[in-house]
Amino acid sequence: MAQSEMRVLTADIPAAMAGKLRTMAAAREQSPDRIVEEALAAWIDEQELRYRLTLEAIAQVDAGQVVADWDVQVWLESLGTDNPLPRPVSKRGLDREAKMS
Repeated sequence: MAQSEMRVLTADIPAAMAGKLRTMAAAREQSPDRIVEEALAAWIDEQELRYRLTLEAIAQVDAGQVVADWDVQVWLESLGTDNPLPRPVSKRGLDREAKMS
């Protein structure tokens, strides 16, 4: 991680968690602060990704790009059988595919 301006953040954590953190830090020859910084950075990245994917999903729903749950259930039940069904697509997706043909 590039060196940047730092801020101090204080958090109360359970004593058992603090003990595990110290043990893990010692085993990795890192400071507990560094492990917390890495964990927090990973959590922030995950939350940003979730937020972006949620906005994309909302946009798809608003555009009508949805598949009926019944169609998905029937498709899932067909997997692993002798005659698996093709993956369902949204009715909008069918309209778009027909226009492209």
